[in-house]
Formats: sequence, C-alpha cells, structure tokens
Amino acid sequence: MREKILDALKRKHDYVSGDLLSQRLGMSRQALWKHIQELKEAGYDIVAVPHLGYRLISSPDRLFPFEVSRDLNTGFVGKKIYYFDSLASTMNVAMKLGAEAAPEGTLVLSESQTKGKGRLGREWFSPKYKGIYLSLILKPKISPTEASIFTILAGVSISEAIKETTGLDTHIKWPNDLLVGHKKLGGILTELNAEMDEVNFVVIGAGLNVNNDKKSLPEGATSLREHKKEPINRVSLLQEILRKIESNYLLFQKKGPHPIVEKWREYNITLGKRIKVHFHKEHIEGEAVDIDIDGGLLVRRDSGVTDKVMSGDVVHCR
Repeated sequence: MREKILDALKRKHDYVSGDLLSQRLGMSRQALWKHIQELKEAGYDIVAVPHLGYRLISSPDRLFPFEVSRDLNTGFVGKKIYYFDSLASTMNVAMKLGAEAAPEGTLVLSESQTKGKGRLGREWFSPKYKGIYLSLILKPKISPTEASIFTILAGVSISEAIKETTGLDTHIKWPNDLLVGHKKLGGILTELNAEMDEVNFVVIGAGLNVNNDKKSLPEGATSLREHKKEPINRVSLLQEILRKIESNYLLFQKKGPHPIVEKWREYNITLGKRIKVHFHKEHIEGEAVDIDIDGGLLVRRDSGVTDKVMSGDVVHCR
C-alpha cells in the first residue's frame, strides 16, 4: 500500500488531497496518515497542509525495491527484488535463492555487507548507504566452461551504465576490476551452480563505490562521487546497470559471446600490457595479447609460448 501512496505522490508533483487519495486507495484517512508517517520514518520528506493534502518533497537515497522497479522497464531482470538494510553477503543469499528455483532475473540488494565477497575469498568493503552491492541470478543455457563470459558481460554492462548516467569513462582490468583514473571503483564476482555439462544458474555479483568519501575509501580505491564532485543518484545508476545487463544478456543469447568480447576490448586496459599473473602459488609473465571468447586471458611469454589463463591476480608491469 505504501508503494501505491508513493506512486500517487510522485506522479502528481503537487499536493494530493487526503480525501481523494484515501478514497482512491480504499482506506480511511487515519490509515492513510499512518502509512504517511511510516514513509517519513523511512526517509521520505512529505509535507501535509490543511485543505491541500500531502506533497512529496524528496526521496531518501535508498535502494528500496519500489524505487528500483519504478520505470525500470526491463523484461525480466529485477522483476523480483530481495532488499536488505544489512547482510553478510548478497552472493550467499542469491546462491541459496537460485538453488530454491528463484526465477531468472531475481535481484538481491543490500545497503551494506558485513562479509562482502571478493575474488579468491577476499572481503569487499561495503559501507552502508554509499555503494551498490548486488547479486543477480541468470539461467543461461551454457556449459560450466563458458560461465566466465558473464564476468566480462557484467563489466561491460556496468561500464556502459556508468558512462550513460555520469559521463565518466570506466576501464576494465582483467578479470574483474572496474577502474576510474587507475584506481579501483568496483569488482565483479561470478559464481555458478552446475552439473557436469550444464549450468543450472549463474549469479553475477558486483560491488561498486558510488558516494563514498575519499577519506573513507581503502588505499588505491576511488568512487564515482570523488570524480564527479557531486552525489550520484544510486537508484538511477542501478536501474541503468540492470537495463544494460539485460540488453547484453539478450545479445549474448542471440549472437553468442563475440559481440560481448568486442565491447570488452573497448573498455579494457590489460591488453597490450606486460603483466604478471599470479595463480595457485605460481605466476607467469608476458604480454597480454587478447582474450578468448570464453573470457580467458591469452598471455604470450618471452619464449613465444602463449598461455590461456582463466583466473588469477594481474599486475601491470608497465
């Protein structure tokens, strides 16, 4: 019911009569007043003037499902949203929901994470009401060996969304780092539930520094607000991320991985660099020459041998 009240207040852009609103929604004026008070407690600035009614002045910077769903206009991504004020990890919840047959496009959001997941068991810094921390369930008809392409797809989609909403150029460092000005803006984690030759579902996880203050960021990290010098509307950015993910996912389903890989090449800052890749307590060094259609990084050693790397930590030597 609160969503219907908000929808009416947002569409009017002026005072809405309490009598008219209560009649339209089939409730008493007292019940309407109670809902209005709950919305105020949630952070919505709503004024009430006798003989005029209620007017919405501003909405809080919260990723409430109603706010995200409103005018999202996707086909399936974000149609079902699980929202939390605080959570250990959105990935854990999404993997559990996927195993319980949650529909494709189910989204898990949290305003903060106490044990946010990064790659290789690392923890992602997730301060409350500052970033975007999401996990999204997709159900592609692919084999487990093809799942790495979804890290590539997510990186491209988020980079496109940031450009669309803020005008900032984002770069992707293989395999999953999003950078602005050579500092880390966000990271992507892909996990899957699969049989031997078939994926049951994929969960794309992303953590993005949006409105973090410079002084609160870890060393080597940055945020969108730091570069724009103004607060970023997190709802609008999240909506565009979801639209881009759906668009690129449909492109992948129609034309395969090649268009996604081509887009990634435009955003990447790894190809052409001399790099070291650390994995399994070993490392290889050489030139990053390309990525394969499944997202694997091709590294040409000084000996001329080219290795394909599917995971690892990359250090740019120069």
